[in-house]
Amino acid sequence: MRGQIVVRKCENLDDFRGCVELQRQIWGEADLEVEPATMFVVAAHTGGEVLGAFDGERMVGFTLAVAGLRGHVPYLHSHMTGVDSAYRNRGVGRMLKLFQRDEALGRGIRLIQWTFDPLELRNAHFNLNRLGAICREYHRNLYGVTTSPLHRGLETDRLLVEWHLDSARAVAAIENLVKDPGEAAASIELPAELERWQREDSSQVGPVQARLREEFTRWFAKGYAAIGFRRAPANRAYLLAPWSDF
Repeated sequence: MRGQIVVRKCENLDDFRGCVELQRQIWGEADLEVEPATMFVVAAHTGGEVLGAFDGERMVGFTLAVAGLRGHVPYLHSHMTGVDSAYRNRGVGRMLKLFQRDEALGRGIRLIQWTFDPLELRNAHFNLNRLGAICREYHRNLYGVTTSPLHRGLETDRLLVEWHLDSARAVAAIENLVKDPGEAAASIELPAELERWQREDSSQVGPVQARLREEFTRWFAKGYAAIGFRRAPANRAYLLAPWSDF
C-alpha cells in the first residue's frame, strides 16, 4: 500500500549504500558509471540533499541533489531520482519530489533543476504537467554515450527542467488544479509509434531524436519554453509558449 511508504532524509552510510545498490538495479550501468556512496555522502554534507523512500526497512526509491548557484541565487540540481520497478505507478517519484520541494523551501531555496531525456514521454508528462515545471534549455549529448541499456546507444540529449517551487503554475499542478493541456502557441509533435520503436530498439528512434533536437533548439532561441505535454496516444506533443517570467 502507498500509505506504508515513507520518505525521509538519508543520513548514514547504510542509507547511501542502499542508494548505490538501487541505482545499479534500476539503470543497469557499468560500475564505472554508477555514482559511488562517497558522492551521496558529499552531497548530504555540502548543502545538497539525499532522500530515500522506504517500504518498511526496504529502500524503494531515492533522489540525489547537489547544491548549485545561478549568479548569487542558490538552487538544487536534482542529479538523479530512481524508483524500484516494482513500485512504479504508485506515486513514489512524486512523494520524493514533494518532500524535496518542502525541504528546499524550508531552507529558502526556490528553484530545483534536473535533466531528462525528451524521448521519455512519461517523464515529460510528470515534469511539465504533474509538477508544473518548464524547460528552456536543450543540451546535446550531455553525459556522452553510456553503457545503460535505457539509452539504447543514443546520444544523451537532455532537456533542462526548471521547477520554480513557489510559482503559481507549480502550486496549481501540485494541488491537482490543472487539467492536462491541449493546445499552446507552438508544439513539437511526436510519432504515435515512438514507444513501440523504443521497445523494439528500432533505427527510427535516432531520426526522431535529431528532429526534436533541431525543433527545441529553434524554439528556445526564439524565447519559448516547453510548458506542457499533450499525451493523447495518437496525438502526443510538447507544448510551448513565449516565456519571460523568470
